[in-house]
Amino acid sequence: MSLRISELFDVSGKVAIVTGGSRGIGRMIAAGFVENGIRTYITARKREACLQAAEELSEKGECIAFPADLATTEGRSEFVKIISAREAKVDILVNNAGAAWGAPFEDYPDAGYDKVMDINVKAIFTLTRDLMPLLTREATTANPSRVINIGSIDGLRVSSSENYAYGASKAAVHFLTKNLALRLASKGLTVNAIAPGLFESKMTDFMLDKHRDKFEAENPLGRIGSAVDMAGLALYLVSPATCYLTGQVIALDGGLHLGRRQD
Repeated sequence: MSLRISELFDVSGKVAIVTGGSRGIGRMIAAGFVENGIRTYITARKREACLQAAEELSEKGECIAFPADLATTEGRSEFVKIISAREAKVDILVNNAGAAWGAPFEDYPDAGYDKVMDINVKAIFTLTRDLMPLLTREATTANPSRVINIGSIDGLRVSSSENYAYGASKAAVHFLTKNLALRLASKGLTVNAIAPGLFESKMTDFMLDKHRDKFEAENPLGRIGSAVDMAGLALYLVSPATCYLTGQVIALDGGLHLGRRQD
């Protein structure tokens, strides 16, 4: 294979699925894929938001929306059925859809804990499992299909907020990534995780509205993450340059998981 950048990082012609692709981190990744020639399917539970995002992203390439609740057996089965009818294979799966729930320890509800675990962990496992026939159809160890799981730096260190289920779920995502990477390598899949710090999304809007200056001042690089940061890493992880990279959890946080800014 050529070592020219134009070939090492060429992702055009691939087929990708991005869950939770209508906003936030999922949309950042989907936008990067679409603009670089990847036919990208996005899903989200909210139908209108999903359709609107796909319409906007399609101005730069090919983006197709299939609204679905992938945390349910019915929603996941219908989604897999639709994709299987349209595509002979899937090259890339980005498991991004997630949920958070904050509450004091003494009052933390069972329903909230279960919701976070079901969406953030179980849905990643079950969707990856159910898409295996498409992910492995043309995959080889020399030219693998890619799975990217979206974790969090809250799965690498203890958060200052009371998001007990969220942090635990993201730590589980990181370990599930390693487990799947080992077990699925022989089938021609690489599995890696991105552990983001703060990025603009609906989940973080309330924190950034009140404390953006504080968060940026504490970050070693002095800012929160951007769409370029997120799309750039995702594109790297699905490019020919990373065929031999698997089982990694990559913190994308300006160094925050290491500690606060040192001046």
